[in-house]
Amino acid sequence: MKTAKKEFAQRRKSLMAMMEPDSIAIIPSGCEKTRSRDTDFPFRQDNDFYYLSGFDEPEAVIALIPGRKHGEVVFFCREKDKEKEIWDGYRAGPEGACDDYAADDAFPISDIDDILPGLIEGRVRVYYAMGKDSEFDGRVMAWINTIRAKVRSGAIPPGEFLDLDHFLHDMRLFKSDTELRIMAKAAAISAAAHCRAMRVCKPGVYEYQLEAEISHACAMDGGRHAAYNTIVGGGDNACILHYVENSAKLKKGDLVLIDAGCEYQHYASDITRTFPVSGHFNKEQKAIYQIVLDAQEAALTFVKPGNHWNEPHDASVKVIIEGLLALGLLDGDVESVIEDKSYKAFYMHRIGHWLGMDVHDVGDYKVGGEWRVLESGMVMTVEPGIYISPSNKSVDKKWRGIGVRIEDDVAVSDDGYTLLSGDAPKTISEIEALMAS
Repeated sequence: MKTAKKEFAQRRKSLMAMMEPDSIAIIPSGCEKTRSRDTDFPFRQDNDFYYLSGFDEPEAVIALIPGRKHGEVVFFCREKDKEKEIWDGYRAGPEGACDDYAADDAFPISDIDDILPGLIEGRVRVYYAMGKDSEFDGRVMAWINTIRAKVRSGAIPPGEFLDLDHFLHDMRLFKSDTELRIMAKAAAISAAAHCRAMRVCKPGVYEYQLEAEISHACAMDGGRHAAYNTIVGGGDNACILHYVENSAKLKKGDLVLIDAGCEYQHYASDITRTFPVSGHFNKEQKAIYQIVLDAQEAALTFVKPGNHWNEPHDASVKVIIEGLLALGLLDGDVESVIEDKSYKAFYMHRIGHWLGMDVHDVGDYKVGGEWRVLESGMVMTVEPGIYISPSNKSVDKKWRGIGVRIEDDVAVSDDGYTLLSGDAPKTISEIEALMAS
């Protein structure tokens, strides 16, 4: 299921085909980051760099130079070092960059200050993501200034910088068949982990213990790293959108909201399920939960090619407003509530986001000031919610502290959508049956 070397090569080729003549693109790798004193966080490769290379080492740079006689794809990476490999693991080295990662040319990263200015010189345009890494920005400008200092000797510095992200991130928005298979696997691993959490949940368990169950289940199936900080919020904590403390004891009669997903082969999953700590929804919880589920189902009917990004959100808003009006938690009618935005006291976020290598993946939501039209190959989350704050004195006490979100990973397909995370149960009867088992 791993991405083949030829797919990385095709991505580089596609990007270079979009570049203007006489140009160069410069893409740096991620950096190792200090955790404390002399220990580092686990290294995580920069997604743009990995998307174009499949190369998973720090201290590396790719230069893409369309039309270069001696090779268009140039790598800079760490040299082979047998002693350091004993301590820290395998290094591909420049030779491995060519043999294993299809670089046309490769040099030691220690030589980049001597070699890269010569590759930039004579190029009219530089494609680079300025502002992403201030330290590397400084190095790029130093290389440009090295060329400018030699203008009297005939050197020609580039005259234009273009934002690489504009082109590269639009490519990343559309997933290949391989990417979709990997994302389906990531979602399946995470869905199984959510099922595990439902099975072991009971009053007296701590939020962090459910987090541990999720982490364990994902890691045992290959999803060793969380795609984002796991949210396990019981009772009132479910009404805190980005609650990550995960330290409270779960109580009988409360709901618990779990927003968790693993990363698998550099691709994220993102699933939310809400369920009763004791295994059964009470009357008020059922009412709110069913509204959110209905809102998600309504939104999903608008996930198809030709519809624009905001249509699923608008559908979810309408269903949530209708439901809250029927329960007496909102006053007025649908049109007046939409106009005065009073529903935002209960539903304050949007329906979802792009999903891919980043959990909040790259890609524009608007094009030319208009909502982007959905196309096959895009992957998004669909995650409506209702959150009734425990401090909301405008509603009866029986409703307060109920927080519900239902989130699934959805791929836009030719004839509609494919639900990637469907293995995690979400109807009231399915959840109660699973927890009873």
